[in-house]
Amino acid sequence: MVEVHLKAVRVDLGSNTPVLLLEELLGDRTLAIFVGAPEATAIAYAVQGVEVPRPMTHDLICKVLETLGAKLVAVVITDLIEATYFAELHLERDGETFVLSCRPSDAVAVALRAVTPIYVEDELMAAEGLVLAADDEEDDDDDDNDDPDVLVDQFREFLDGIDPDDFVTD
Repeated sequence: MVEVHLKAVRVDLGSNTPVLLLEELLGDRTLAIFVGAPEATAIAYAVQGVEVPRPMTHDLICKVLETLGAKLVAVVITDLIEATYFAELHLERDGETFVLSCRPSDAVAVALRAVTPIYVEDELMAAEGLVLAADDEEDDDDDDNDDPDVLVDQFREFLDGIDPDDFVTD
C-alpha cells in the first residue's frame, strides 16, 4: 500500500465538482477523487479544525468508535469499479481487527478527524495516480489554494451556485 496525505480539496472548473487530491508521501503521484459538496465541506471543516455546535456525522463516527473502545488504525482506498472508488476503515478493538467498507470521502473525513494514516492500494495508485505538472501544484507558502479560509469560500461559492435540478435523475 502507498501512504498518502490530503494535498488539497479543489473544485474542478469543468464540472464544478469538488475533488480530493491524495498525494503519496514518498513519491510524486496524486490520486484525484471526485466527491459531493457536503462531503467536501465536511473534509474542509476537518482540515480547518472547525468546531460546530452539534457533531457532524464524521465527528459522531469518531465518538462512537471511542465509546465502543475501537480505534481507527488505517483508511485504505481499495478499488475503482465503473468510475466509483471504494474504501475501507480498518478498526481494532481488544486485539481484534474489523474492516468496514465505505465511500472514500467518508473514509478521508473520518481519518482526518481521528488523525489516522490514509493508504491507497498499490495497483490502484499505479493505474490511476497522476503526476501533476509543477505549475498545477505549487508548494509556495503564498499559494492560496491550501489556505483553509480560501477553501471554505470556494465551497460556499460552489454551494451557492447549485441548482436542485442538478441532482434530479430521470
